[in-house]
Amino acid sequence: METRYNPIEGVEDFYQRKFNWMPDDLKKEIGHFNAFRIKEFLGPQQKPLPYMPKNYYKISLIIGRNRYHYADKTIEIEKAALLFSNPMIPYKWEPLDDNQQGCFCIFTEAFFSHFGNFKEYPIFQPGVSPVYLLDEESLTGFRSLFEQLFEAIRTEYKYKYDLIRALTLELMHKAMRMTPMEATLFKESNANTRIASLFVELLERQFPIESAGQSMQLRSPADFATHLSVHINHLNRALKEVTGQTTSQSIADRIVRESATLLKHTDWNIAEIGYCLGFEEPSHFISFFKKNTGQTPKAYRMKEIV
Repeated sequence: METRYNPIEGVEDFYQRKFNWMPDDLKKEIGHFNAFRIKEFLGPQQKPLPYMPKNYYKISLIIGRNRYHYADKTIEIEKAALLFSNPMIPYKWEPLDDNQQGCFCIFTEAFFSHFGNFKEYPIFQPGVSPVYLLDEESLTGFRSLFEQLFEAIRTEYKYKYDLIRALTLELMHKAMRMTPMEATLFKESNANTRIASLFVELLERQFPIESAGQSMQLRSPADFATHLSVHINHLNRALKEVTGQTTSQSIADRIVRESATLLKHTDWNIAEIGYCLGFEEPSHFISFFKKNTGQTPKAYRMKEIV
């Protein structure tokens, strides 16, 4: 197939792929941060970035026509957008014209050690869209923040990295203030919400599937209830109240999404994909996929790769 599902790219791989060198702080294995201008980074021959999960976080200010693929979703960007990516969800950014502007920053979790808890923010949570379309006023504000980041990187100011962290957190908070309440994964904090949130986190830890030899470890509602130390009926009631779905439905929906991603972005055979997703027999996977999508895995793959 033309497009393959790539292994996780580390921040070291990012530098080796683009520049054939690594900054000193990476060699020392400490937290890392850097920012780039998109026009200089892409060069004259723009190509889609490979579809893969990363082991670093990224915030991108994109100006121009683009197509952004994350997990099993695709979003068309006509003018400008702010994009958040995390190590859990693979993505692909596809420029649709030659007039690309903007900038982006990358950072590791260690860079924010003892400086806030950004990983709990909605913008990096499963189930929340990582794409924020911008109007002219919002675009101006985010451009200004990125310019302050570039200036902070260049300076010899003694506390420059604290300043960089503060500016990056401001980027995150500015975006989250744009998010309507109904766009967050859960609306209130109570016992059922907490259980449901932990279930989603436990489910998402098993994805993305990165190799044909990898297999889901938690597959049934009972598996999740055991790991969460709750009765299966309690887990089911909590999920039904918070998400409107039963535990089985939530698991099935996530497996369907991952199935679609693997069928679309790998050349693994049907049996391999089924095995990765907990189906010992290919026929069971085929029946499951057809029941939930109305078509067989083979038919879905043929339609997607045309």
